[in-house]
Amino acid sequence: MSFITDDQIQKYRQDGYLVLEGFFSPEECDTLLERMAVIVERMDVPLHCRTEFCTEQEEQLKAQGSADYFISSGDKIRFFFEKGVFDSQGDFLVPRERSVNKIGHALHAYEPVFKNATHSPKVQELSRKLDFKQPVVVQSMYIFKQPGIGGEVTPHQDATFLYTEPLGSVMGVWIALEDATEENGCLWFIPGSHKTGITRRMARTPEGTFPRTQFIGSEGTYADEKFVKAPVNKGGLILIHGEVVHRSAMNSSSRSRQVYTFHIMESENTRWSAENWLQPTQELPFPSLYT
Repeated sequence: MSFITDDQIQKYRQDGYLVLEGFFSPEECDTLLERMAVIVERMDVPLHCRTEFCTEQEEQLKAQGSADYFISSGDKIRFFFEKGVFDSQGDFLVPRERSVNKIGHALHAYEPVFKNATHSPKVQELSRKLDFKQPVVVQSMYIFKQPGIGGEVTPHQDATFLYTEPLGSVMGVWIALEDATEENGCLWFIPGSHKTGITRRMARTPEGTFPRTQFIGSEGTYADEKFVKAPVNKGGLILIHGEVVHRSAMNSSSRSRQVYTFHIMESENTRWSAENWLQPTQELPFPSLYT
């Protein structure tokens, strides 16, 4: 069975993203949802590690990049929370299952059901059809987009955070575990925006300095009418070119929009920037997608 057609490959190369409905079965999605419910139920996060996640540039530098908890999360499974879910003592103001923004960044390495989804034969075949020769998995995330409070993600390019030389070597694989609609915060893209490079980078600062990261350059300004919505049903998959501009709105609905997403990089003739916040470690080198 072919999971992508030649016409779809051409559309991905033209637009910088592609929606593939029905890629995973509802049962496969439920397996991931059920395992994540267990992980959240069992999470034991020290108060000083309850880092709130946000996407505004200055707040992002303060709350994410400057926190050791974030900068060292590439080879671990760590928890990042929505804004306003803790009181002044660091205790939950909402049920814990409604507090988490995302969990990252090594679910693909340490959680068997997520590892199986990442390295599934159909994902491997999809990557081969897209001419990935030696793809490696650089990170993975589980994004909750909580009902009523799931925050907006402002326009950005993934290569801002996952920079390679040459550009064009990184692709996101975004799996809808629940229906992603306009009401609960589906993705929006600017078709073709992957063809003009990136406008900013998030880079590590020298060891021992604060904050731990800084932005070089600035995010572009994009007209709303350029964005095209990309709703997708449960089990659908979206391929995301590392340089395509995309965003999602706040979830103002009563339904969550849970997804599992990971990024792969073509390692053949590609240099992963030593300035990226995320770095392979001795404990977890970037694993091959094809193993």
